[in-house]
Amino acid sequence: MSGIPADRRWSPSMPEAYERYLVPVLFRPFAVDLAGRAAASAPRRVLELAAGTGALTSCLLAVLPGAEVVATDLNEAMAEFGRARVPGARWRQADAGQLPFEDGVFDLVVCQFGAMFFPDRPAAFAEVRRVLVPAGRFLFSTWGPLSGHGFDSAVQRGLERVFPADPPDFLRTLPHGYHDPDRVSADLAAGGLEPTGHRPLALEGTAESAAAIVTGFLTGTPLRAAVQARGGDPDDPALHAALTAELTARLGTGRVTAPMTAHLFEARRAPDPRPKTNRL
Repeated sequence: MSGIPADRRWSPSMPEAYERYLVPVLFRPFAVDLAGRAAASAPRRVLELAAGTGALTSCLLAVLPGAEVVATDLNEAMAEFGRARVPGARWRQADAGQLPFEDGVFDLVVCQFGAMFFPDRPAAFAEVRRVLVPAGRFLFSTWGPLSGHGFDSAVQRGLERVFPADPPDFLRTLPHGYHDPDRVSADLAAGGLEPTGHRPLALEGTAESAAAIVTGFLTGTPLRAAVQARGGDPDDPALHAALTAELTARLGTGRVTAPMTAHLFEARRAPDPRPKTNRL
């Protein structure tokens, strides 16, 4: 674990907190939308990348009852948790940059809020192309700018108050660091995929309290390790109180609702280049 950057570390204890506090608020609203879009082409074999604890996976199974859904995640703890929570899918621990599947076997590849974490996105997109059938689709979402996400921007502001000299930048650089359409299109093209669509999407999330969101981030995401890397204690009640105060000031008390902006991208497998022929 020591060789993995703090902002990419997921520990075995994180999936439960991630599922409990964050999935219903941040991820399920977009999962319902993305699954509906995925079902439009009636795919028979679907591969999900960076499936996490199965928020999108369960929605895919609901709208595609006859399809085979294969869910993967790089983190074994996430895959194990997802396997227990959503047993209707076939789960595999897998690196998006080195997928353990044969060429041309999936009609659709989907990924919800995972592409931002791929260390080499063109390489991962090339793997998507490799496993897609010739007419296959790739459908994925990324978060928009940090300023467009009411929960995440409030957490980040609280971190800046607690760590004024060197605030953790996990939220800004990773979850919210990959949304420029030109950059995404270039990466898709470099991986042999043809971009076919892009649209922003704004939805709302509702949490049981500001404190619950803070607990989710400090116990269920790599933000925990980023805080520790700066000498902080993510279990310190004072840190929890400071972040909760920032969210409460912005969002209110009791059940809290905030807007969240994402970007949806669609691509297809680009045709194989035609072999050159010599003309007489």
